[in-house]
Amino acid sequence: MLQTEKRENKMGIMPVPKLLLNMSVPMMISMMVMALYNIIDSIFVAQINENALTALSLAFPIQNFMIAIANGTGVGINSLLSRSLGEKNQKEVNASAVNGIFLALISSILFAVFGFLFAEPYMLSQTKDPEIIKYGTQYLQIISLFSIGVFMEITFERIIQSSGKTFYSMITQITGAIINIILDPIMIFGLFGFPKMGVTGAALATVIGEIGAAGLSLYFNLRKNHEVKISFKKFTPCWRTIKSIYTVGAPSFLMQSIGSVLTFCLNKILIQFTTTAVSVFGIYFKLQSFIFMPVFGLNNGMVPIIAYNYGARNKKRILDTMKYSIGAAVVVMFFGFIIFQIFPVQLLSLFNATDAMLEIGVPALRIISLHFVFAGFCIITVSVFQALGNGLFSLINSLTRQLILLLPAAYLLSKNFGLTAIWFAFPIAEIGSLLICIVFLKHIYNQKIKPLEN
Repeated sequence: MLQTEKRENKMGIMPVPKLLLNMSVPMMISMMVMALYNIIDSIFVAQINENALTALSLAFPIQNFMIAIANGTGVGINSLLSRSLGEKNQKEVNASAVNGIFLALISSILFAVFGFLFAEPYMLSQTKDPEIIKYGTQYLQIISLFSIGVFMEITFERIIQSSGKTFYSMITQITGAIINIILDPIMIFGLFGFPKMGVTGAALATVIGEIGAAGLSLYFNLRKNHEVKISFKKFTPCWRTIKSIYTVGAPSFLMQSIGSVLTFCLNKILIQFTTTAVSVFGIYFKLQSFIFMPVFGLNNGMVPIIAYNYGARNKKRILDTMKYSIGAAVVVMFFGFIIFQIFPVQLLSLFNATDAMLEIGVPALRIISLHFVFAGFCIITVSVFQALGNGLFSLINSLTRQLILLLPAAYLLSKNFGLTAIWFAFPIAEIGSLLICIVFLKHIYNQKIKPLEN
């Protein structure tokens, strides 16, 4: 019995508060570093001019769509692999990993084709400003043609996270972010003998960092992750495993993809007032990521714990993990709300904000941040649905929040009350999302958690 306990993964035996910290803190640190990179990246780009910042804001929906597919596939891999570890099904563990890598490769090829053929038409669909079109096209082409970096980075990180080794995932993410931060000023402004490449340099710094992180993450999986065997010897795609990955993962990447549609449509609404409003919205996304990323890191640590213990049928550990995760998320988001209320001028000034940008941005940050605390609860709850294999609930919630509530509210507010009123669409939609999450959580508890033993 002692020998069996030693072989047991820590997700089944370590005290839940300690385990959640052990799993989540490395991810929270690495994702905050990533958020810091995103902010610094935009600060550097803002030094070129406001049009460059606007171009990156208009390109963001495609970049977010790319990350959405990578993350969604990763969620499916993570959930399936963790459950298989809990069930002691080694064959399915290995199949989850190699089929996930195969899916990441296919996705990167499709985005490379998009970047080559459709980057400029996409920018033309949003603006007629030639400088914004030029900047946006340059950026989109590079991040799309070399998207294999972000797809492989996220996939390898999710594989190693699934077995509880989040420390190595933290190292890879931090490494990628540091590479980006170092290369950004060098390649944007032409330091140390490099040519001055502007927005193109920002894009190249991004993909080089992603490829570097992907390579390091692959190394860790091969050398340190002994619970998962990655081998493509005699590989053929397993459609049953792929279906299982996408059953959980598809709702996740559809949710984030809905976010891309929302951002695209909101940019279209905002640009009717001024391109500065688009820049403010882009800045908000960069700033809020520094608040949201710790919660997403908490999520990444929580999902394999819940999935593992659901596979092991341990009811108490599932409930304890949910309780501690929701509490921590709400506290983090409350502090974010306080920061956005007190320091909006200082936050916007990081991006070389003009008086016009401050006039639009200060009320925007204060109004949008009203939804932060509600969002903390919803983010954790939605991930609980995914961890337990009910990704459809997550999709319904996201669809309702963003396309049925937020976007129509933003449009109606813009038509009837002007630019400042648009920002109230965020707290309105989040309250609706909160109510839906509570209903779904009660249902999934009765259907899946309550019947478990102990």
